[in-house]
Amino acid sequence: MAYSGSPILAEELLFRPVHSLIDQSMHSRLGATTTNGDGFGIGWYGEGPRPAVFKNVEPAWNDQNLREIAGAVRTPLFFAHVRASTGTAVQRSNCHPFRYDGWLWMHNGALNGFRAMKRDLLTAVDPALFTEIEGSTDSELLFFLALTFGLIDDPFGAVARAVGLVEEVGRAHNVTHPVQMSVATTDGESMWFFRYSTEQHTRTLFYSTDIAKVRALHPEVESLGLLSEEARFVVSEPLRDLAGAWNEVPESSAGVVQPGHDEIRPFQPISP
Repeated sequence: MAYSGSPILAEELLFRPVHSLIDQSMHSRLGATTTNGDGFGIGWYGEGPRPAVFKNVEPAWNDQNLREIAGAVRTPLFFAHVRASTGTAVQRSNCHPFRYDGWLWMHNGALNGFRAMKRDLLTAVDPALFTEIEGSTDSELLFFLALTFGLIDDPFGAVARAVGLVEEVGRAHNVTHPVQMSVATTDGESMWFFRYSTEQHTRTLFYSTDIAKVRALHPEVESLGLLSEEARFVVSEPLRDLAGAWNEVPESSAGVVQPGHDEIRPFQPISP
């Protein structure tokens, strides 16, 4: 889940919605796994450009520290993720969101055939960035490939080039459908999101409708009054079953949430 808008308490995002991320960690409706208990993480922006992160290998529903923090953190930009391991270790460094400098990154999905491709992908990371990799997941490595290809200056192009490289390496190792991803990333001001898979059957991703329109449709939902006109959500599963509140990100698409003008465009990998 990613949120951008007026400052809001994290507990309003994590615990209050009917199908909150905490509920999704136990009862996912649309994900690849129903239970996501291999750790969790949150990231938020407060004082200064560098975001804070809190991550743990406990299931999100069972961590009292998360409840304490969520009741005290008020932020205009918030990332949260619950993890179901796809084969790498259950450890803090493998929990999302991943951070580099002022950036956060989350990924749902997998790089299929990762064990076969891992060495080639690791050696493609910029040496100046390599020592910043903390964990062993395909998700973090995809982040550092995007950074290598220019994420800070050109998020759309950098992710396209990173995915293009993974697909090229996958072909070299006879990996079928190497990329499965829904991704969200931010520099603390804008949020970019991506939905793509090599097989063209990607895990779900949704973005919220303009809040003024949702309020008009659902005046009975008091919590909508907490949100500013610029508030936007990007989620794997809708947080509430509100007609007209959610839009599915089209297959093979990317978008940006930013002050003033949001955008969704087609996404196509770029071969290196």
